[in-house]
Amino acid sequence: MSFVTRFAPSPTGYLHRGHAYSALTAYKAAREADGCFLLRIEDIDVTRSRPEYEAAILEDLAWLGLSWERPVRRQSEHLDDYHAAIETLRSRGLVYRCFKTRKEIDIGRAPHEPAVPYVGAPLPPAEEAERLARGEAFAWRLSLAAARQTLGGFETLTFEEEGAGPNGETGLIQARPETAGDIVLARKDVGVAYHLAVVRDDALQGVTHVIRGHDLFEAAHIQRLLQALLDLPTPIYHHHGLLVGPDGKRYAKRDRAQTLRELRAAGVRPEALRKELGFT
Repeated sequence: MSFVTRFAPSPTGYLHRGHAYSALTAYKAAREADGCFLLRIEDIDVTRSRPEYEAAILEDLAWLGLSWERPVRRQSEHLDDYHAAIETLRSRGLVYRCFKTRKEIDIGRAPHEPAVPYVGAPLPPAEEAERLARGEAFAWRLSLAAARQTLGGFETLTFEEEGAGPNGETGLIQARPETAGDIVLARKDVGVAYHLAVVRDDALQGVTHVIRGHDLFEAAHIQRLLQALLDLPTPIYHHHGLLVGPDGKRYAKRDRAQTLRELRAAGVRPEALRKELGFT
């Protein structure tokens, strides 16, 4: 199929209007292109994901009038796919073990200062072996230096943006993976990281168009690098604006935005919500 897109929520809370807007945007695009709309449950964060939230996602989307291909892909059921990708990167010297904690990395940074992208390097083999023998926790980090050397630079990394980033970025975009630093691809407490799982899933599911909020625009830069390193296809991106509430702040789980479940309980009809969000 020439047009495949997806809505990929994490079951770490109940959906709100912002989620509904994003899901409806992707669903409408698939319908207009006579394409395929997928639902993917991104539940690799085992510390926060809950079965009741996943069940609510399915209920809420069905209430909105959306339908999707079966079966639904749940990331927690495909960890072997992601570990295989990490092993591929490890065998090529593109990742390294990092024993630093977030607290150690942030030492010296004032609370009001933005975090600086971390760039590190592998430990000397003897020191690494000693720390492993002591059972110290570590994360697998992607080495920007090794990636740059492997690809001969990042100048040829681009992606097509059919929507717009937060600053109006559109068209052919030069990827800037260096702005993310040496990102964590896996760690013991939450398993595989978002970026790796997403690019692997999109490739395995044949996603041709990634439609999502422009708060994830910066993620496309590092995801484009991972696609190149893993020899994966690059989808077309379409980042859309974010829905904001009466207070001017975007809807967010952490701010306890009114959920779709609460709207249903209050008697709101799905057609009324769709109209409110600009969909007929």
